[in-house]
Amino acid sequence: MPARFVPLVQNYYYHVFNRGVNKRLIFKSKYEYNRFLSLLRFYNSLEYPVKFSKFIKLSVDQRKEIWNRLDNEKTHTDILSYCLMPNHFHLLLKQNSENGISKLLGNLQNSYARYFNVKNERIGHLFQGQFKAVKIDSEEQLLHVSRYIHLNPYSSAIVKDLNALQKYEWSSLSEYLDKVLFNLCSKKNIIGNFKNKESYKKFVLDNADYQKELENIKHLTLE
Repeated sequence: MPARFVPLVQNYYYHVFNRGVNKRLIFKSKYEYNRFLSLLRFYNSLEYPVKFSKFIKLSVDQRKEIWNRLDNEKTHTDILSYCLMPNHFHLLLKQNSENGISKLLGNLQNSYARYFNVKNERIGHLFQGQFKAVKIDSEEQLLHVSRYIHLNPYSSAIVKDLNALQKYEWSSLSEYLDKVLFNLCSKKNIIGNFKNKESYKKFVLDNADYQKELENIKHLTLE
């Protein structure tokens, strides 16, 4: 992966996203979604002991011990929110180490692409070039991007209603609403701007139809 023309800055927030080459699917099953999230968690650590391909061949106890260790290690980024869609993904990240986002995304995309290609008997690039990263310049923008990411399955019509949105498995919205046992995200910088989690839920859902309308307009404009 070539170096970025404009390096990403430590301690700043970025909206990071990428999609499949030619808009092709990058997730076809729940196993692939789970693999991507496991890789995201694994390679976010500064001190992962082996490559993930070797890690998954270890015993259950060995993997559990490594996961426990990694969860207490320093990380390349704070993951504030995420959403995986059939042909693209969104991440909201704070960079903690020098070139942390690039190191994480390099390992994540390369490892996942190899897994996907072997599993689906294909060759060639999976992602459309280097990931995109938009710097967050204000707290208002940070909250807006978090909401945008969490509404993506609804505004893109992957789910039909807001109840289904709250149950969407491949988004961190369920973490923010305490509907899952496993937590990948650092939520304090988002939730700290609201009275409670219900207030954040309202902030997100109240904008759902407006964001969906904007998405529809964008598609009509591009046609």
